[in-house]
Amino acid sequence: MTIKQWLLITVPMVIIIVGFLVLVLVPRPEPAKPSPAQQGTASSTSGGVSYATIDNLIAVDAPFKNATVSSPLVVSGTARGMWYFEASAPIELRDANGNVIAQSHVDAQGDWMTEDFVPFKVTLTFPKQPAGSTGTLVLHNDNPSGDPERQKELIVPVKF
Repeated sequence: MTIKQWLLITVPMVIIIVGFLVLVLVPRPEPAKPSPAQQGTASSTSGGVSYATIDNLIAVDAPFKNATVSSPLVVSGTARGMWYFEASAPIELRDANGNVIAQSHVDAQGDWMTEDFVPFKVTLTFPKQPAGSTGTLVLHNDNPSGDPERQKELIVPVKF
């Protein structure tokens, strides 16, 4: 076998082996896992009190999950800048039948043009509800595109 023939066989084999080793041995980043609560509720516990959150996007500090609320209701928390559009995002309070009894928007309390968390706060006024009845506080991300795949909401169960 001549050197030319040997090179024609050996070089492609070396390239294939090196390529295979790179694919097998070089770690690849894991794909991002979707948040377990992109639509729904999640809760975390801090000192025995539950608060609502969508991991790494938004957290509601008040009211706590299953808290008894009355009007006026102050809602506060933090959300990443991408949750807002023009420094606000929609919020609704629904009764046990799903009827909207209060609707407004949370206002970012700082520069919302960031990927960092930005505090928000809003006060909702709503009609008196039957004592012991339940409802839900629904915080939506502001989604000006209207794309359903980009829509996220955090649902916080409350009692009246």
